[in-house]
Amino acid sequence: MAIKTETMTLNMGPQHPSTHGVFRLVVDVDGETIKRVEPVMGYLHRGSEKLAERFVYTQFIPYTDRLDYMNAMTNNYVYCAAVEKLLEWEIPERAEYLRVITMELNRIASHLVWWGTYLLDIGALSPFLYAFRDRDHCLDLLNEISGARMTFNYMRIGGVKWDSPDGWIDRVKEKVKVLRENINEYDTLVTGNEIFQSRTIGVGKLTKEQILDWGISGPLARASGLKMDIRKDEPYSIYDRFDFDIPTQEEGDVYARYKVRIAELYESLKIIEQACEQIPEGDIITKKGKRIMMIKPPAGEAYTRAEASKGEIGVYAISNGKNKPYRIKLRRPSFVNVAILQELLIGKNIQDLVAIFGSLDIVLGEVDA
Repeated sequence: MAIKTETMTLNMGPQHPSTHGVFRLVVDVDGETIKRVEPVMGYLHRGSEKLAERFVYTQFIPYTDRLDYMNAMTNNYVYCAAVEKLLEWEIPERAEYLRVITMELNRIASHLVWWGTYLLDIGALSPFLYAFRDRDHCLDLLNEISGARMTFNYMRIGGVKWDSPDGWIDRVKEKVKVLRENINEYDTLVTGNEIFQSRTIGVGKLTKEQILDWGISGPLARASGLKMDIRKDEPYSIYDRFDFDIPTQEEGDVYARYKVRIAELYESLKIIEQACEQIPEGDIITKKGKRIMMIKPPAGEAYTRAEASKGEIGVYAISNGKNKPYRIKLRRPSFVNVAILQELLIGKNIQDLVAIFGSLDIVLGEVDA
């Protein structure tokens, strides 16, 4: 006797960890098998790119914080770097070192949020508490230098907002030691856990071909065997002065994406240590950069990109010679990475959806900018 079955439609969302719903997945399931996935975006569209045309160049920096409030420093940087490229300005060395230190501290904080919330999503509470404990080490330092806890608005066109407080570099060095010890504990607590491995090994595989076809970048690409990192491939700022590796895995599954991000935490600590040892004295912003209203790049266009915690973030800037951008176009990693969801989820079991979706580390502020 044949059993009659029907496809069921499930709404996963609208959801967002801190606002009133900017993203949902419409999922059709047959039993426990996913048959169709429709990512629905646009519940909280902020029109950031269009807003840029209304402001003088420096006034748009706070809007880049909100693209990814987990990795605001890198977003600050890539926008400022695009304008600096138009201006052909040379940035003071001390400012570049402060930029690198703050960007890597922010990368660690971002990865820790992913690590803690991801494990919470798949059923483990303790790692969430440890992750936010260690994230606070980074945020305290970033708060001290920028005056803000998450949306830093620290970078400036031509340098940084202000110099580090007295003793700040020494405090960074001490926190690096603490973070390295605590990250070592993560491996003991989670990486070898049999339950965690059963939820992640072999699940949600992405091939190299899929990565290239969809333009995916960051830890997702490196977990599928692509050794690509803009800090190495096209060094920006002063990243060519530091010795660090590009962690990769070949498996391309959820577990590989986890291992890549854990390894990247160690590499960021290495960069910070070297930057703290090398940082020189000197100016923290160009003289022209202090004249905010007078920043008028010559007519032209420029594209800059950087390695954010989720992947490649880029800014395409067009100037018409006035003190406001003629056009700003943002290349947001989460918006690109979310496009693979249909191909990645169809045919999978519904119980694997959370494990796969969470492993992408998508920030919906970038999806819905």
